[in-house]
Order: sequence, then structure tokens, then C-alpha cells
Amino acid sequence: MKRIVLALPFMSILICNGQSGIPIFQSKAFSIFKDSVIQNQFTARIVSPTEIQSNYQSNVSLPVKDKTAVSWKLNRDITAFPQYHSELPVSDAVYNLSLEEMIRAVEKDSTFRTGEKWGGVWTRDISYSIIHSMAYMQPRVAMNSLLRKVNKKKRIIQDTGTGGAYPCSTDRIIWAVAAWELYKVTGDKEWLQQAYTIIKNSIDDDLQNIYDVKTGLVKGESSFLDWREETYPAWMQPADIYESECLGTNAVHYQANQILSQMAAILHDKEAVIKYQSIAARIKKGINQYLWMPDKNYYAQYLYGRNYKIVSPRSEALGEALCVLFGIADEEKARQVIAHTPLTAYGISCIYPQIPDIPPYHNNANWPFVQAYWLRAAAMAGNEKAVLESIADIYRPAALFLTNKENMVADNGDYNGTQINSSVMLWSLSGNISIVHKVLFGISFNEDNLSFTPFVPKAMAGKRSLQNFKYRNAKLNIELNGYGNQIRTFTIDGKASTVYAVPDDLTGIHTIQIELSDNDIKEKAIHIVDNYTSLPTPELLVNQDTIYWKSTPGAKAYTLLDKGKVITTTTMNHYSINTKGYHEFSLIAIDSNKVQSFASEPLVVAGIHNPQLYEIESTNPPAAYPYTGFSGKGFTETSTTVNRTITIPVEIKETGLYAIDCRYANGNGPVNTENKCAIRTLQSDTKKAGTLVFPQRGKNDWNNWGFSNSVSLQLSKGKHILTIIFEEANDNMNGEVNAAMLDYLRITRLDQ
Repeated sequence: MKRIVLALPFMSILICNGQSGIPIFQSKAFSIFKDSVIQNQFTARIVSPTEIQSNYQSNVSLPVKDKTAVSWKLNRDITAFPQYHSELPVSDAVYNLSLEEMIRAVEKDSTFRTGEKWGGVWTRDISYSIIHSMAYMQPRVAMNSLLRKVNKKKRIIQDTGTGGAYPCSTDRIIWAVAAWELYKVTGDKEWLQQAYTIIKNSIDDDLQNIYDVKTGLVKGESSFLDWREETYPAWMQPADIYESECLGTNAVHYQANQILSQMAAILHDKEAVIKYQSIAARIKKGINQYLWMPDKNYYAQYLYGRNYKIVSPRSEALGEALCVLFGIADEEKARQVIAHTPLTAYGISCIYPQIPDIPPYHNNANWPFVQAYWLRAAAMAGNEKAVLESIADIYRPAALFLTNKENMVADNGDYNGTQINSSVMLWSLSGNISIVHKVLFGISFNEDNLSFTPFVPKAMAGKRSLQNFKYRNAKLNIELNGYGNQIRTFTIDGKASTVYAVPDDLTGIHTIQIELSDNDIKEKAIHIVDNYTSLPTPELLVNQDTIYWKSTPGAKAYTLLDKGKVITTTTMNHYSINTKGYHEFSLIAIDSNKVQSFASEPLVVAGIHNPQLYEIESTNPPAAYPYTGFSGKGFTETSTTVNRTITIPVEIKETGLYAIDCRYANGNGPVNTENKCAIRTLQSDTKKAGTLVFPQRGKNDWNNWGFSNSVSLQLSKGKHILTIIFEEANDNMNGEVNAAMLDYLRITRLDQ
């Protein structure tokens, strides 16, 4: 074995630069051995289960203190938690590192810190962490953390985000999945009742604000991908993001409704069982009808657009994994998803392909917590290659970086270069811990038992043990031997059992021995690809009866759509149109590999006398603020105390389908954070028609006017009363500031 001396400031160390024997995992980018991780000139050497030495240096110059940090040594007492031992030192050491970081992540108030650089509790972070492993590792801290994300009205708090958070962002409901996991771990009926009330209140509000009756899907930003330009085309405003219907977010809402139905059954609420089961079924149907791509054999990123939505054919890693884990994908679809979703050299990237000219964070990045969900989905689908690749993709950065980082650049696997990064990242370390418990040992918490479905890749075969694993009133010492995903023998305290589970009323200390069948799992493919970036988003322009566009460098063709349907694919940069009636054109650039860009911002050609505009201040009290940029003689304020109800009489000339939206201003916060999105219910002749959202457009920028989302509504010829009203379900996350300035109402005929 060749050894080299690395010269580093303040110290020199001997470190391994090679490894004899067969690697556990090997790719063009890196290799995992039983006692080392090697990536080009970098090596992490496992000195012992409690020490790792690494010579990894980021591609970007690091502070002096980081350059001296070449070793991790366990310095916390981790004996209170499940103790893992195997014949693979790399597995043991990375597990112990993660346990120590979990202890470091607990704040003085007994809540979890999100990451070394991220203070406080975030709804999505804590929830995904609890689902991975924190529910059973530290249930009390997990419970405290979840309750920190509930407001006074017993609703789940949406994290700050695009346009003022809820309902532009709607993934708060992942809280429900975490709360259910905690119940299955603890069996705590008081917690069940408390969580049931909170989840039911939140979903019932969601039913008023974000459900699309036409598709059965829910609206709102992609779950956890809450930095809009990282995953959406630049033209999309927060109101457009509210209107998008995203894979991961819908998967979460499906599971939350399923869970609420299960909770209702335990609590004997028969009507709720049927109600929320039915909602879940509609979401599942919508996902498979609108987002499944049979030509790619995985799900699409989202539906997007304005009045006519189209599919974004990018993959979305977390959503793909959750569709498998939650049973949204049937058995065959699950196998196809795992086999065909693109994987890059250092793991599955959040989206694929990447977006041009957007720095890495969600775009062009791998996130270990997402990789851990993909890992569990791969195990469920019985794909050994994907399981081993995922374990390697989590072990590599943890060992080389000596911490569980937030994310890495997909291009090179480095932690520097992303927009924000943190060590000791809670959901990353939680996912790392889950490898041992939920994959290798296959531990699952159920309503009335703890079950085992181990999955050990052949390359990781051998003996392993898990001591001091606590389940309710029992303490389990578990031994596992062999490889494969089938159990040959299962004994509890020496007695053979054909049921691979322990009941929830088990007490005391027990020994479980599992012998795997050493079955060779049928070979299944994975789709390893080079990282790839799509073309820039084109822009459409119109001149009388011709629409045109600038040529996109690298484009070999363009697909032109009208009302969401393809009307031509061309190599030209112009197209003659019929200007009669309503049209909503969008353009997609296609490169030499037939990879699509995002679609352009929809270009509306509406015809003569379309749309109709109604100045809101003409029939409602005008505001007296010195703002500029409005239409007509002024504008009207709406808040929780001023003009809670705004009435607009309209006259429709012909019966038809109309899109209704408002020009507005909301300067209560910036575009990318805080929680003051204004939400209102739209009524037509006292009947609910839909929800209008007025997201933040800039801090104190009340001269910035834009359009809300639109509500499609069938209107008969004649006079109608349209009402914009603040209802209880329209509460935002701020709880106090829920205000906007309304300029005019726009009514656009669509079916011409």
C-alpha cells in the first residue's frame, strides 16, 4: 500500500492513498472500500469506528481553521442510542459520526437545530428528518420541534418562502407524515388526538385555498425547493408558482390525507375516514394522469403555465422517491421510476436536467436527505444497484467532509460552490442514520408492531448487530447476517417466528436474530447519466398577425403551443397566427439531444374587446396612499380590518368560460421570503368560485403592480356580482398582516 505525506498548515499527517482488496462500490468518480473512501487524490481513512481521517480539500480556498480539520474523533457519549457494529468500518464510523452530530443538533430548549448555520426549527426540515429517523431516535425532542411549528389557531406553519409563503408554498403538510411517524413510534393517544386536530384544520383550509377541482391536484411550490429561480423559469411570478402543480408537494398531500383518514379510523370519526380517503384517491389519480410520463418511465416535475398548463418533463428527485414510498406508483411504475430516473456521478440531483445560468443550490445539486429517500424507494422497488449506489453517495461526502453537509454541487460533488451550505445538517444526518435502521435492518414502525424487511446488497454482506434499539417499552438487541432482501430465519429470544415483527406490547430486553437468504437479487438497471443543462428559456413577441422569437444558441428546433397544445415544431423563428378569439402561445427550444428548455412566458392574443376591465375603486372605497403606477383614478385597500369584502358588479355579454384575475400591489415583504401573502376567496353571485392570491412583490415597494393568479369560471350572459372576500380559511402564516392594494379586475373570455 502506497503512503504519502500531505503537507498542511500547522500539521502533517500520514494518510492512505489507495486500498487493496475489492471495493464495496466503484464508479468513475469515486470508490468505497470497507475502511476508506477514495475520490481522485482525496482519501478518507477509517482509523476506527470512532475516528476518520480525511485529506479532502474543497476546490475553493478554505479558511485556515478548516484546513487543519483533517480528523473526526468521537467526543460525545452516544451509548444511549442504538449501537451499530458490522464488518465494514466505513459503515460503523459514518453511523457514529451521524449519532454525534444528532446530539449536537439538540438545542437547550429541547428542539432540533436545523443545521450548524441554520438556527431554529423549519417545518419541512424537521418533518423530513423525523420521518427518516428522529421520530424514534429522540421522540420527545421531535415532538417539541413539531409543536414549535403550530400556530395559535392550531394550524401547521408554512415555512417562509416565495411571495410570502402560504399558499404559494404549501408543503407544510409534510408535518402530518412526521406526526404519524411519531405516533407509530410511541403509541401516544394524546399525541394522536392533538395531531389529528392540527392536521384536519390545516387540510380543511387547504381544501379552500389550493385544491384544483379539474385535475384533482394541489397547487403550490415544489416541496423543499423553495428558492424560485432555482427550479422555475425566470418569468414565473409567485402567483404563477402558486398555480403550479408539483410532484413532490402532491405526493406529500396525498400521504397526509391518507394519514388523516387512518387517524380518523382510530378515533372513530367515520365521516372523516371516507372524506380524506376520497381526497387522497383524487390526488393519486391526478398524479398518475397528469404527471406520469410513459415515454420516460418516471414522473414529471410539475404542471405550469397560466390559463392552460403544460408539463415540465424534468425529473424531480424527492417527488419521484415519495411516489414510490407512498404507494402512488404501482409496483410496475415503481420499478420503472427507480430504473429510469436520471442519476448523476455523485448522486441523484434535485432536478434533471439543470437550468442554465443558475448557480448550484437546488439546481445542479445533490442533497443527502433526498438521496436517503431515494435509497429507501430503491429498496422498496427491489433495485440492488440503486440501493448500493445511494449508500455510496451518502457515505462519500460524510467521510470525506467529516460531517453531514447540506448539499453538494452535482458537477463535481464538492460542498463549496453552492449558494448556501451547512455542516451538521439535521435532515442529512437523519438520512444517514436511516441507512442502518430502515434499509440494512429494514425496520418499519406500524400501528401495532415493529416489522423487519432487511435489504443488504451483496457487496455489503456479513454480520452486523444493532444493540439497545428502543421500541416503546422494549429494548431490542438485533443480529443480522448475510445479504439479500429475503429472510431465511427469524428468531426472537431463540424461538423461530414466521412473522418478521415484534408486537407493540412487548416489554423488557429481547434478542432478535435474522439470517438472510443470501439471495441474488434479479439484476435491475439504473440510469447513470452525465450532468446536463437545458437551453435557456425563449421569449415570444408579437407583431400584428405574426409571433416571433430570437434564435436560441444551440437550439435545433422550436415547439410552439397554443392553449397548452402543440401546433407546430419548426426550425424557423416566426409563425403566422389567427388573431381572432383567445390564444395563449408558448414556445419551447429543443437542443440536438431533443432536450427541452422551459416554455416561454405565455403570450396572450385575446381578440377585440377582450378582456373587460373593472376599476375596483369605482365601486369600493379608494385608498389614500401616495402610490403610483395604478390604472384609473386610484385603487382600493383590502386587509383583515379594511374592506374585508369588496364587491364588483359586472356585465357579461356572452355566456362562456372566463378567466378572472386582479391587478394588485403587495409591498409587505420581499419576493423570496417572509409570510405576508394576501389571500382572498372569490365569489360569483354568493357562490364560491375559487381563491385569489396576492403575493408579496417587494419590501415596501407599493408601486410594483402585477397580476394575481386567475380563476376560471363559467358565466352566463347578463349581470353578475363578483365578490372578493376575506374568510377564515384565507389566513396566511403571518396571522396579522394579510393586505394588498387592488387596482382593477380583469375578465378574459377563454372559449373563443
